[in-house]
Amino acid sequence: MFKLKLPTDPRWANIAEGNIEEILTDHAWCEQKAATNAIGLITMLPEYQEIVTELLAIAQEELEHFRQVHEIIKKRGYTFGRTRKDDYVNELVNFIQKGGNRDDLIVDKMLFAAMIEARSCERFKVLTENIKDEELKTFYRELMISEANHYTTFIGFARQLGDEEKVNKRWEEWLEYEAKVIQSYGKGETIHG
Repeated sequence: MFKLKLPTDPRWANIAEGNIEEILTDHAWCEQKAATNAIGLITMLPEYQEIVTELLAIAQEELEHFRQVHEIIKKRGYTFGRTRKDDYVNELVNFIQKGGNRDDLIVDKMLFAAMIEARSCERFKVLTENIKDEELKTFYRELMISEANHYTTFIGFARQLGDEEKVNKRWEEWLEYEAKVIQSYGKGETIHG
């Protein structure tokens, strides 16, 4: 569905399962950042009432995911750590086109959001298929569906706001770039790491 060029090695789930406390803390902060990103997009698009409405729903859903992960952390007696730097996301930020016009920037930010949702969904699928923890298996299956919907929404907004042919070409560029970036990841105890 996402056409990701480089799938996550299933062994990453073993790394993740080896330190669930760290994965959950990192995941919680990823959800908070996703909510913040949706709100940031709202500030760029006040004239698009329907898009703003959908982005508000996404921000609320991401914040609810943040709450859910936080509840799992508390229930298991883990310590909720400080926010984590996400090197993967920071490398993707570098690919957002600078300069140009406002519309191109907005489209690229939608594609950036779609890329993160696509990879997160793929990672949640890997967790669902490879970890032994039944509670988390079910939890990540539900989140996988949500992330797929967010991906579809962001891609749809990019195509709605830009020339579809140009957007599709730019999405292919994003896929190629992300494949190079993700080669350095998949070895750490973080959602994107």
